[in-house]
Amino acid sequence: MKKILTKFNGLHYRQEYLCLAKESLQRSIHAYLVIDRQVIKDITNSHVFTGYSPLIFTFTSSDLQEPLPDIEIFFSQQSLEPNDFFEEKDALARLSLRLIQKQKIDNNEIYYYEGTRGQHHFLALFHQYILGLNNQLYNRKKGNVFLNNDLYRQVQIAYSVPRIISLVTVGHDGLYNLFPTDLHGPLNEQYYVSSLRLGGEACKQVHAIGKIVISQVHSDAFRAVYALGKNHMQELQPKASLAFSESLSSVFGLPLPQTTLKYQELSLLESFDHGIHKLLLYKIISNHIVNNDPSTLAHIHNCYATWRHCHGLPGNYLLR
Repeated sequence: MKKILTKFNGLHYRQEYLCLAKESLQRSIHAYLVIDRQVIKDITNSHVFTGYSPLIFTFTSSDLQEPLPDIEIFFSQQSLEPNDFFEEKDALARLSLRLIQKQKIDNNEIYYYEGTRGQHHFLALFHQYILGLNNQLYNRKKGNVFLNNDLYRQVQIAYSVPRIISLVTVGHDGLYNLFPTDLHGPLNEQYYVSSLRLGGEACKQVHAIGKIVISQVHSDAFRAVYALGKNHMQELQPKASLAFSESLSSVFGLPLPQTTLKYQELSLLESFDHGIHKLLLYKIISNHIVNNDPSTLAHIHNCYATWRHCHGLPGNYLLR
């Protein structure tokens, strides 16, 4: 049965998430904040994807002048300006979200929104039905976070925007951990937000120690980075056990991963729990460029990659 569902799911690529150098993706999708089909703002680069169960997007008061209780985001290949109106045919996907949390820090307000509904046209409805059936039958595995079909669509939409996969260094008393994350990003020049899965060792370590280095790495390291996913559940270990370079961060003196392009040192300010996630707000302590090579490791979902393939848009994907 699983082989039959896979054969008819409409996906062009074998892997669910496709790695790439973020800078290499031509004609990327745009995300627009929309009210009554009118474009308010292009938020492609001014929101942070911070959760997948439930879906969580994070904004600052500079992104949203007021914290509306409900917002709608349309995704399109078209370049649109504020006050333009959306034609239905231009909306490849749409997300509805509701406000769940506000934080006030200095002169900044931070808003957290949870997804409530998602629709997309990356695949035909028949193929979406097949994907949903496969999800219902085969994704309820022990240790796996099961996403109901609407949440599954929301996540497919969120990953149509390339999400940078960074490596987090955390350490104490000569012991360290190194693990990947794609649920993170800067809110502005002063603050950074990320989330980690509740109950994981990495989450406990970051929350207890309160200081991390988050490093963007070269896309050539994609296989090694994916392999480090298991470290979310690992204890701190000796430096020699992990794929560190000889370089140390400037303030905390934490080891940097191999193939680091740039890194930021972050100090934890506060956190809260929502769904399976602990949302973590940090102060940015330092920001450094190690290598200017425009080849930052990121990934997108197969649904959007398939749509791009069907419309003749290149991907330059790095298949594991």
